[in-house]
Amino acid sequence: MPAPTCRVTGVALWFLPVTTRVPLKFGTEALTSVTCARVKLTVQGPDGRSASGWGETPLSVQWVWPSALPYGPRHQALKEFCQRLAHAWNAFDECGHPMRLGNAFNESELPRLQAGFNAERTADGLEPLPHLAALVCNSAFDIALHDAFGRLLDLSAFDILKPEVFSETLEQFLSPANGSGVSFQGRTLSEFLLPARRESLEAWHLVGGLDPIDASEFTGSEPHDEHPVLLADWIVRDALQCLKIKLRGNDADWDYQRLVRVGRIGLPLGVTDLTADFNCTVRDPAYVCGILDQLQRDHPDLFQALTYVEQPFPYDLEAHPIDVHEVSRRKPLFLDESAHDWRLVRLGRELGWTGVALKTCKTQTGALLSAAWAQAHGMRLMVQDLTNPRLAQIPHCLLAAHLPTLRGVETNAMQFYPAASDLEATVHPGLYRRRDGCVDLSTLTGPGFGYAGAETVRELPAPSVSLEDA
Repeated sequence: MPAPTCRVTGVALWFLPVTTRVPLKFGTEALTSVTCARVKLTVQGPDGRSASGWGETPLSVQWVWPSALPYGPRHQALKEFCQRLAHAWNAFDECGHPMRLGNAFNESELPRLQAGFNAERTADGLEPLPHLAALVCNSAFDIALHDAFGRLLDLSAFDILKPEVFSETLEQFLSPANGSGVSFQGRTLSEFLLPARRESLEAWHLVGGLDPIDASEFTGSEPHDEHPVLLADWIVRDALQCLKIKLRGNDADWDYQRLVRVGRIGLPLGVTDLTADFNCTVRDPAYVCGILDQLQRDHPDLFQALTYVEQPFPYDLEAHPIDVHEVSRRKPLFLDESAHDWRLVRLGRELGWTGVALKTCKTQTGALLSAAWAQAHGMRLMVQDLTNPRLAQIPHCLLAAHLPTLRGVETNAMQFYPAASDLEATVHPGLYRRRDGCVDLSTLTGPGFGYAGAETVRELPAPSVSLEDA
């Protein structure tokens, strides 16, 4: 019996605005609002049956496109590119499994579309759209494709990856590192997923660069609502055990003191794991090594609690091929912004990176392939947040639930825009509030990503794009 397939027959796109409760700093910029791209994508099987799936991704301009260019033009460019993607997906006349279709789109259609878009921008004297931004725009469509195919077959978005449904083996998608002794011949994607998903995940709380960690840092602009403001209050209310600390990457004394202050607040309250995120601003590994060495010398308990270090160095690994072995000898070192796909994970491994922070905002297809490549080569995994609200939270947490992450999942939308997901929380209350240090996935049931009605609980405006294949 042939493996099941589908083709895209319709696409709809919405732009949904969200305002933050408190600002979130990315590098030199602060995010105070975001637009979520929400996609409904319809597929048809060979027997003529159809199903529609949903995907959503926050278009976090400051993260995907660091630039001196004002926010407005970058934001508008992302929306315009999403609209072009809607038309491109509707015209994408290939038939196959979502892994095959998603990979083909990422490998051929997305670069072609981005090149044409950037040629127009360059001709107008405008800054080109980065590839990370293009991936993030595309991710909502790719997620919706996986959801739709699961609904078509009445299977979860991870059961469609089992060999009886997805029969293609990984040598058709991946190439091993030279001299690694790794082979993907005959290996299936399902080998790299947990035998059963986890129903509860430890939650990593983000300590943003602008977050007050004690009352001395109050500015008077803090919100007065039912949610905490100070770090200690967050830890106590949510029984947090894991803290991710945003650093500057260009002020070693501030970064070191921030690590120490956060650790000294967290550890007595039950925090066991810390990670440091240097925001891609470091150019010299000696900067990170110096901070780690000082921490180990003066605060060995905090050094012990530091589970890994995340992406200190610039986004573009090919433009900045920095040897980072000295850092990874001290602590596990995880790619994030640099890990666009498995090929860049391969380059990162050569340079000394030892782990990968996966994100569904780089497409479900790409995250799964990167997860398989990394594990086959002995690299560790985490699943990191893009401050995912509403529907975006669901595939994000499910990816972590199906993979052997180092520990749990980063999830921080409930810090920065908790009210944005109030309606979805009526369907999945455990997913949008951290309790006992965890998020609860047990309500995610049914086909696709198990939205179970969360995709229809919100009244949507008229779509920005609405297309049906002729």
